[in-house]
Amino acid sequence: MTHATNINLAWIGAGAMGTPMAAHFLDAGYPLTIHTRTKTTARPLLDRGARWAPSPAEAADGADVAFSMVGFPDDVRDVHLGPRGTLQATHHPRVIVDMSTTPPALAVEIHHAAHARGLGSIDAPVSGGRIGAENASLSIMVGADEHDFELVQPLLQRLGDRIVHHGGPGAGQHAKIVNQILIATNIIGVCEGLLYAHMARLDPLKVIASVESGAAGSWSVSNFGPRMIRRDFEPTFFVEHFVKDLRIALAEARHMKLALPGLRLAERLYRSLLHSGRGRLGIHALLLALEELNDIRP
Repeated sequence: MTHATNINLAWIGAGAMGTPMAAHFLDAGYPLTIHTRTKTTARPLLDRGARWAPSPAEAADGADVAFSMVGFPDDVRDVHLGPRGTLQATHHPRVIVDMSTTPPALAVEIHHAAHARGLGSIDAPVSGGRIGAENASLSIMVGADEHDFELVQPLLQRLGDRIVHHGGPGAGQHAKIVNQILIATNIIGVCEGLLYAHMARLDPLKVIASVESGAAGSWSVSNFGPRMIRRDFEPTFFVEHFVKDLRIALAEARHMKLALPGLRLAERLYRSLLHSGRGRLGIHALLLALEELNDIRP
């Protein structure tokens, strides 16, 4: 799948991540049919040449590959398994690729339903946030049969610069759960370290400069830390979506009989942000929950 003009693509979902991802295919010359729940959100893509479809099934009809990037597991289920989902297309795509974050069992269910119709299915969740989507520098974690992965890999390379095939259906979602667990507990550490610096009357930017190149350094320290200090909580990834991901992680851990106290603490703290109406802030807004826990008013 390397000759763009000969490959028809469908794209479902035009949110903060989906819109720039789909735009990369338009930039590369791929014919693209798009569906979103609200047509107006697709306007930037339609203005650039994408064709509109009133349902996922109609978007996927006649496409070679149908992609989805939507918010929640129920959305994914409806997009692919629903009465107007991609698997109801008159002329099925060769492969469907879901790039949302969902329970691994849902990825496996979609795979079985697709396989029964003679087409492939790939779970390919991503890490990198809106900036990674805009720059086509996402890390893409793939669960798929080898043949399907090889078929779609050239397309995934239009969206990311690190593409790893982790195993069969659902394996990509398990890898994404690992990613979210690592982020969640890391951000707690960043928040606590910066609050300690504040209470010790240190310059927090100088503290970051001291620690970020050593063992205490991380992407979150270097990128989220300065934004926390500036009180810039604009999202690169929404709290409400992160809470969904952490709940999936906790459910999988329970199924494995695995105790992950750090994950459980992170989910509680993020849930408090969600319940206080901050679900549309970025995940680094966790600082606000810890400030309130300590009665700190900056």
